[in-house]
Amino acid sequence: MAKPLDQLIEARLEKLRQIEAAGLKGYPNDFRPTATTQDLRRRFGELSHEELEKGEESFAVAGRVMTIRTMGKAAFLHVKDRWGQIQVYVRRDIVGEEAYDRFGLTDAGDLIGVTGRVMKTRTGELTVLCSSLRLLSKALRPLPEKFHGLQDVETRYRQRYVDLFMNDWVRDLFVKRTLLVRYIRNYLDERGFLEVETPMMQPVPGGAAARPFTTHHNALDIDLYLRIAPELYLKRLLVGGLEKVYEINRNFRNEGLSHKHNPEFTMLEFYWAYADFENLIELTQDLISTLFAHLNGTTSLKIGQQEISLAPPFCRMTLAESLHLAGGIPADKVSDAAFLTDWLKKREAEVPPSWGLGKIQVEVYERAVEPTLLAPTFITQHPVETSPLSRRNDADPGVVDRFELVVGGREIANAFSELNDPRDQRRRFEEQVKARAAGDQEAHVMDEDYLRALEFGMPPAAGEGIGIDRLVMLAAGVDNIKEAILFPLLRPESGPQD
Repeated sequence: MAKPLDQLIEARLEKLRQIEAAGLKGYPNDFRPTATTQDLRRRFGELSHEELEKGEESFAVAGRVMTIRTMGKAAFLHVKDRWGQIQVYVRRDIVGEEAYDRFGLTDAGDLIGVTGRVMKTRTGELTVLCSSLRLLSKALRPLPEKFHGLQDVETRYRQRYVDLFMNDWVRDLFVKRTLLVRYIRNYLDERGFLEVETPMMQPVPGGAAARPFTTHHNALDIDLYLRIAPELYLKRLLVGGLEKVYEINRNFRNEGLSHKHNPEFTMLEFYWAYADFENLIELTQDLISTLFAHLNGTTSLKIGQQEISLAPPFCRMTLAESLHLAGGIPADKVSDAAFLTDWLKKREAEVPPSWGLGKIQVEVYERAVEPTLLAPTFITQHPVETSPLSRRNDADPGVVDRFELVVGGREIANAFSELNDPRDQRRRFEEQVKARAAGDQEAHVMDEDYLRALEFGMPPAAGEGIGIDRLVMLAAGVDNIKEAILFPLLRPESGPQD
């Protein structure tokens, strides 16, 4: 029968007391690794046992003890660092009687520093033959015995620090996330975009249809809002003459939790003066395809049992076309508000009386179309009603020059030609204010300073937002956004925190 956790912790504390009683530190900070496990594998992985026996060079490696197997006067360990793990062979006759006895106080989970030369065992496993070993950090909690099943998924998210060293695929996922962001940054830098920073606390929330988090600044005695999007500040920079700008930013939206929503998330937003949404379609196709080729070595992607291609050109449909072609709505009913309302109500959706045709169409699209689009698809020509910051289409003023990119049934990007007519923008804001007064808490509020900026003249431009977390989900092949965020928001723990 397994010992209770408190007994296991007390046993480790007793070992720590013995170590410190011997005049040693339980948490020193004077060991300096000279090699990583990756360095050793690259340099010596292909050499034979005989070739390694001729070597005399010694290396210092640090990491976490994952397993210990003791056999009287010798022991084998597996030590893991950021790059992977390597076997360590500890022999009493090499490290000495006193050091080997102290080694007996080592537990799985401890962080240690090992010095020794590299060898291979009879089975061909690359191994560090230990000449000296030091405790660097005593782990007071034992490693989890079963950390992999679905029943532990919330524990994995909550104790990400354990998840990272227990599950190699999780560590690899977040390394891939870093490489993804780095690639995007380099891609935009090489094309003349300037990385900038805009406020995360804003006096007027704007740039997206979302409910903000509210905070209060005591010195100024004013309410502020955590940004729901950086859009309106980035477009102010276009007014100021910074013609190509981007920000990889944290956004905050006071909304529910789901497999594809986290209240705090990462977005890329970029704006390009003297360009339109057609230019962004070309750029987005190239960015996505080259990004995945860089990360995964291929533009093919498997979603469920279906393999899709991320090679350009991507599919393209107007929102109205998609309702019929992908959503199964009869072609002659796509613009029939009464029919679409009835369709939604049959699926237990609320349709407020204030909704116009455009809002109703988008609601049907999100239910009937978006989840079915696995291959990358640009959905264009969104209704003006749901696009208060977008430029109207010249041929059909009822829609805007906008696209959403959907891959794997999820929106990955949203982009449009920017509205830069301050008169039209004021009318759109006024409509949003009315919608807000009618109960739509996600409608935009009036932003007089942004209107003032437009009155100084903003160049014709296009802008885009790409969800970094969702892009990581695609690249890593995971279905829950919590897998792509190091520390996702969770309900507070209740009861003992074992």
